[in-house]
Amino acid sequence: MQLPSQQVAVLEAARADEATSVDALAAATDLPPETVTGALFELETEGLVAVSERVDETVALTDEGRDYVTEGLPEVRLYEAALEAGADADPVSMGQVIGASGLEGGAVDIALSNYARKGYGAIDSGEITADPDADPDADAEANALAALADADDAPVDSVDVDSETLESLERRGLLDRHESTVREATLTERAVTELMAGIETAETVGQVTPELLTSGEWETVEFAEYNVEADAEQFDGGNVHILRQTAERVKDTLVGMGFQEMDGPHVDADFWINDCLFMPQDHPARTHWDRFALENPTHIDALPADLVDRVERAHKEGVGPDGEGYHSPWDEDFARALALRGHTTSLSTRYLSGEEVGELEPPQRYFSVEKVYRNDTLDPTHLLEFFQIEGWVMAEDLSVRDLMGTFEEFYSQFGIEDIQFKPHYNPYTEPSFELFGTHPTTGELVEIGNSGIFREEMLEPLGVDCDVMAWGLALERLLMLMYGFEDIRDIHGTLCDLELLRNTEVTY
Repeated sequence: MQLPSQQVAVLEAARADEATSVDALAAATDLPPETVTGALFELETEGLVAVSERVDETVALTDEGRDYVTEGLPEVRLYEAALEAGADADPVSMGQVIGASGLEGGAVDIALSNYARKGYGAIDSGEITADPDADPDADAEANALAALADADDAPVDSVDVDSETLESLERRGLLDRHESTVREATLTERAVTELMAGIETAETVGQVTPELLTSGEWETVEFAEYNVEADAEQFDGGNVHILRQTAERVKDTLVGMGFQEMDGPHVDADFWINDCLFMPQDHPARTHWDRFALENPTHIDALPADLVDRVERAHKEGVGPDGEGYHSPWDEDFARALALRGHTTSLSTRYLSGEEVGELEPPQRYFSVEKVYRNDTLDPTHLLEFFQIEGWVMAEDLSVRDLMGTFEEFYSQFGIEDIQFKPHYNPYTEPSFELFGTHPTTGELVEIGNSGIFREEMLEPLGVDCDVMAWGLALERLLMLMYGFEDIRDIHGTLCDLELLRNTEVTY
């Protein structure tokens, strides 16, 4: 019997009384594992070996997971700092506790997102409390990290950690889980018989070369067979994030409805973000608890002097003969303070004032789909940064009916037909209302936006003498209504589900 040299080597290394793995055969024959695997499939076809397969699952900590073994989980460090600051007795400034914890960058977001989830305490309005009965020593994830610290590709069956904790660590990117197919071969009776009789090595060629073709030798050599059904390694290519796909679809929809896109700075003066919106300077949303102020630089260099005077007058005295301002102090230095925008309405004030593209004559339609930043408490529907769909229409004699009709037309493009409206208060719109949609999985109403007709106290200082209806809608919550996601962190942030992102595509 004649066989290719690789098959002969594998056959001679295998045993009849004990299954031998591909790795063991590769070591014994000095052949690559993939060559051994191909030889085994050919020998199995000839009835010379029996091949068995099983899937082994192993786990190992990532570099981030190993760092936490040494430094401690961010949420545990935050809890220990909160206890040290006395947050078990009275609420303490969140900034003070974060500073004392030594957490920086993304570790802060991770700590905040897991702090309340694990029962270490609560975070509310920029203050943090600590539960004195919480026990970091009983933290299942921390204990699992310690148990896996010395394990390198340890079989799952040998790890003393429950499956739920392993899944949690994997979602957090602290643990890698690997599945590998283990193949083992055992000689058949026929193979033993053929080996005893003697097997000759047949010379085979595995690759067509120019020399074989030009010499004509290809006509006489024996070519090795290829197993086209053999398993191949899977590679996942890059993909546009589903959030970005949805943003692009929103832009296409609004452009199709006659809107033009706005653009502007992520860091802007409080003047453009809030003062131009007729929002009083002592409004709670303008405190350091709710906004992200800049340390360097702290203030914008200059603002349009005439516009500053008109906005200050509106705040102090109101607009028109019957207007009422806030009768509260107004400080230009505070208006020039720089912060990350809490809404993209700062773009609207820049455009409506003529500062960005010059004076606009009605009718006009503008929109933006940009990121905003708020010091919110993290939960399934809130993040510290998210995308807002800003839009406004400038025209004569606009009404709430026009605004509602715009929303119904917009959301119908995404298959959402059950929009509900609720009256609301905003300092810069009257009338105002919030929008709600029904979550396709839970059946609960989810707030998806805020809207209204801009007040005269806002428009008159900007030099606008006609109606403007406007809105700010949440892109992530639109995505939740479209695809049934229950937690915004499934698609956005450090805990997002990579398989979900790979397999979900926005449909038109």
